[in-house]
Amino acid sequence: MRPPYWNPQIELSQAEQSIISKIKKAKLFIFLRHNRHHLFDEEFQAELTIMFKDSTVGYCPVSPAQLALALILQAYTGVSDDEVIEALVMDRRWQLVLDCHDCQKPPFSKGTLVNFRQAMIEFGVDHRLIERTVEIAKERGGFGSSNLRAALDSSPLWGAARVEDTYNLLGHALRKAVRLMAQACEQTIAEIAQETQIDNVVTETSLKAALDLNWDDPTERSYALEVILSALNNIESHVEKKTANQQLSPVVETLQVARQIQSQDVTIDSQGQPILNKGVAKHRRISIEDSQMRHGRKSRSQRFNGYKRHVLRDLDMGIVRAVGITAANVPESEVTEAIDSDLKAQNVKMVELHIDRAYLPSHWVKQRSQDLTIFCKAWPVRNGDRFTKTDFVLDWEHSLIRCPNNVTIPFEQGKTVHFPASECHVCPIYERCTTSARGRSISIHPDEAFMQELRQRQDTESGRAKLRERSQVEHTLAHLGQWQGDRARYLGARKNLFDLRRVAVIHNLHVIARMSPPAFSQQVS
Repeated sequence: MRPPYWNPQIELSQAEQSIISKIKKAKLFIFLRHNRHHLFDEEFQAELTIMFKDSTVGYCPVSPAQLALALILQAYTGVSDDEVIEALVMDRRWQLVLDCHDCQKPPFSKGTLVNFRQAMIEFGVDHRLIERTVEIAKERGGFGSSNLRAALDSSPLWGAARVEDTYNLLGHALRKAVRLMAQACEQTIAEIAQETQIDNVVTETSLKAALDLNWDDPTERSYALEVILSALNNIESHVEKKTANQQLSPVVETLQVARQIQSQDVTIDSQGQPILNKGVAKHRRISIEDSQMRHGRKSRSQRFNGYKRHVLRDLDMGIVRAVGITAANVPESEVTEAIDSDLKAQNVKMVELHIDRAYLPSHWVKQRSQDLTIFCKAWPVRNGDRFTKTDFVLDWEHSLIRCPNNVTIPFEQGKTVHFPASECHVCPIYERCTTSARGRSISIHPDEAFMQELRQRQDTESGRAKLRERSQVEHTLAHLGQWQGDRARYLGARKNLFDLRRVAVIHNLHVIARMSPPAFSQQVS
């Protein structure tokens, strides 16, 4: 039988008023106490209840609304799962929000909290938390338009797992494989290492410490790779002899990770010696524990390892409409389809999109309709003190380009046009145009008309004012970073997407609290 929906008291008790009067900071607790019944109304609770239903034991006796609130507060305070359970019996602020005053026993266990979070991730319901705050913002802020003006930007999110070089990655994989094999075979690590004759590799926590070589010597580095690959072969042979043991599948998976690293980072030279590859493989694995972390760049000089977080801010309401997570090496433009999928559930039509140039290859730009206006700084055109591309006239009707000396030739978008050298050499303004003996060339962007539109817009005062609106999403990213931090909380992109979504909920609740009447009753800081 379905349990009753969570229906906590709306009016403040005398004890609650006393607690609220003592909260000077972290006022989201006060806000949620006043408005939890708005955020988790009966309809939304029904969605969460159905999601969390376990078909083998029926409905969970714990209210999903309480669990969802606990997950929001966890992100707000930055505590662990164990600390959540502790706070339920030790922190009056948590008890205030979750309606468990002076409880000696927490209303739910750590396992229930973990299972609920996993259910939200598996069923993809975590985006509904953002959608619910959007619904409330529309209702309370009086925004009825279905046209969306939004800004999109990203920031680095360092991965939670350890990043290692090739030697230590392989050593980490070997130690993990031996540990898992020892558990499966009910033996000690030392016994497995001795049986496979790799005790010289896994006896230390660091492979480099175990081998104790001169790592500045290329010969010794090559020797180290030989030892590591030999140990890998020995473990694989040992596993093959124990194929009847079904518990060895985690060992096999770990060895496959080691082989993946070998294929990306190691090659065999002409003398048959293993050496490290020059350069970095396109999707090189950088961590044993987190397979999705990657090397990335925020700029030419700033590198990071992990993920990128993407945030789409509503420029009218100030709330976050959708978020995304990608590996650090993935182009920004690849996240837009996932964000667009979240937006479709909100029944809005994008009419303005403010982005930086990294998102220009996105599907929103390539497949844009006449109703969508893109605001972005165009790629700069530079040629020193000589004529730039903007000094050339493009005739789109006839696909012709005319130079400042009125020489006209055909052009195709996405290709480079070359003016005849014979014309350039006799041109009276040749020196003001190019120094090339082959004559002037102009690169035509595949979407050159759009580039021209962007340049024309940023040359106007109103256009530059529009471009400055994108700074709002940069402020939002900084705001989210206050709670999520610069380092990921979880391993894997999907769990970190969940974390980013609940942090976006916290941001939205702050925005809703600042809305003018009929907004929620208590502001937060």
